[in-house]
Amino acid sequence: MPEDKLLTLCNRLGYQFRDPALLQVALTHSSAIDKNAVSNERLEFLGDAVLGLAVGGALFRRLPLASEGDLTKLKARFVNNEHLCKAALCLDLGSFLRLGKGEEQGGGREKPRVLADALEAVFGAVYLDGGMEAASGVAERCILLEQPSIDKRSKTALQEWLQARGRELPEYVVVAEEGPSHRRTYEVEVRCGEHAARGRASRKKHAEQHAAALVLERLVSSEGGSS
Repeated sequence: MPEDKLLTLCNRLGYQFRDPALLQVALTHSSAIDKNAVSNERLEFLGDAVLGLAVGGALFRRLPLASEGDLTKLKARFVNNEHLCKAALCLDLGSFLRLGKGEEQGGGREKPRVLADALEAVFGAVYLDGGMEAASGVAERCILLEQPSIDKRSKTALQEWLQARGRELPEYVVVAEEGPSHRRTYEVEVRCGEHAARGRASRKKHAEQHAAALVLERLVSSEGGSS
C-alpha cells in the first residue's frame, strides 16, 4: 500500500507507526495472503485482548462510581462486532484493506465481520508498535464514541467545573470533516486555556461530548483529583 495512504489512516487513528509493516499486516485479509505476505489473523487475536484492556481501563477511569456489573455491560457494548464495525466505518477502514479478488468482488470492504476483525488487528499492531499507552489512546479517540451513558453530560459537567473556578468557558472548534455526506466523520477540539483535547465521531455533537469528557479528565487530574 502506498505510504501516503498509510499516513492518512495513521492520522485518523491519531497514531504514527514506527514500523509501518505492522500496519500493513493488520490490513491484510486472509484472502489476500501469498508467499510474500501474512494475514492479520494473529494480530486480530492479540488486538481482541488489547482492546478489551484499553476499553476496560478507560471505563474504570471515567466512571469511578460504576459497579463491576455496569462496567462489564458497558465494556461489552464497546467491544462487540457491531460497535467495532461502526468505528471502522468512521475510519473508512475498508478502503485500506488488502483483499483477495473473490473477497473484493463479494463486497468484503463493507462486511461487518471483516471490518471488525481488521480493526482488532490494527489494535494488535498499535500495541506491538507503541505499547499499551498508545493502544489506549487510539481506543479513546476511535472506540469510545457516541455512548450516552459515558458522555451524555460531559459538556455540561465541563462548563460547571470551569464556572465553579471562575475560568473562561471552553471553545469548541471543528478541526476536520472527512468522508461522504452519508458517512461523514467530525473531529472537534475543545480548548480550555492551556488544556485541549479532540473527539471524533459521526455526529458533531457527539465529537464535542467526547472531547469535553477527555479535557475534563485532564483538568481534574491536573488539580490532583480535587473537585
